[in-house]
Amino acid sequence: MTAATAQAQARDRARSRRISGGRDKPSLVKQLILQAICLGILFTVMFPVMWILSMALDPRNLSRPDGLNLIPPGASLDSFRQVIAQPTVNPVTFVELALNSLKIAAGTSLASVMIGVLAAYVLSRFDFRGRQVLMIAILGVLMLPAVATLAPLFITLNQVRFDLPVLGEFNLRNSLLGVMIAITSGLLPFAIWNLKGYMDTIPRELEEAASVDGATKNQTFFRVILPLATPALAVTAFLGFLSGWTEFYFSWQFLENPKDFTLAMALYNLVGQYARTTPWSQFAAFAILTALPVSLVYFIFQRYIVSGLAIGGVKG
Repeated sequence: MTAATAQAQARDRARSRRISGGRDKPSLVKQLILQAICLGILFTVMFPVMWILSMALDPRNLSRPDGLNLIPPGASLDSFRQVIAQPTVNPVTFVELALNSLKIAAGTSLASVMIGVLAAYVLSRFDFRGRQVLMIAILGVLMLPAVATLAPLFITLNQVRFDLPVLGEFNLRNSLLGVMIAITSGLLPFAIWNLKGYMDTIPRELEEAASVDGATKNQTFFRVILPLATPALAVTAFLGFLSGWTEFYFSWQFLENPKDFTLAMALYNLVGQYARTTPWSQFAAFAILTALPVSLVYFIFQRYIVSGLAIGGVKG
């Protein structure tokens, strides 16, 4: 081996150490320990999911699996068929319940992002009297639990009544729109605070450069700020959608017409007074069908959501 070859190999090893952060490859024992830990975490996370799936397939209506068999004896999809046709005693199908939940989830997500991004941009870029007080007030509201605003929102929305010629009497509290307003009021503080923190990281020089090029304030906001804020918008929209999809408190207290019920309300109605009176197979099937849309939304927008969740992780 020549001196030049030895030097080249030494440089390659040094380069490899720099790329790997100066750490050597872990030993076989260490790799086995790490793999065992990862498998333990995977089992801990997946075991409840497998349990629910086994319950949904079990026609015996057991509250828990009677063994370590993923597919129970006599497994069938009857519970899924029953849930899709009519999950509860109310004359409402699963599709109607899902549409109501989708309206609430999509409406609250869209409203919180649209209003939140405008308020966040103002708080991030403009200095005005009372700005600090307003930010502290938003943070204070963010600390309140959603159930704390249940009574005042119920009374306020219940006072909004109309007698429309075609639709008849309309009560804002007893409507999906009223539930959307109530949920949005709780989502806005988080949306504003989250988006404001991200917009603080966007350099002002980009807006100044756009202004020099002749862009107006609106053009700068829509063509420069919003595209750069896509990860934060995706996170805020997804969390808003998740809150609206799984919301229970406001829907249960506000809505009276079974045609307006949501998936969370129907899932609660499946629970009997005692454990043996609960149709566990249908309950498990309903829970799986309820969780699927949110999982699909996450997988579709996973790239934006993951990058948005990492915002601020490297901020100095």
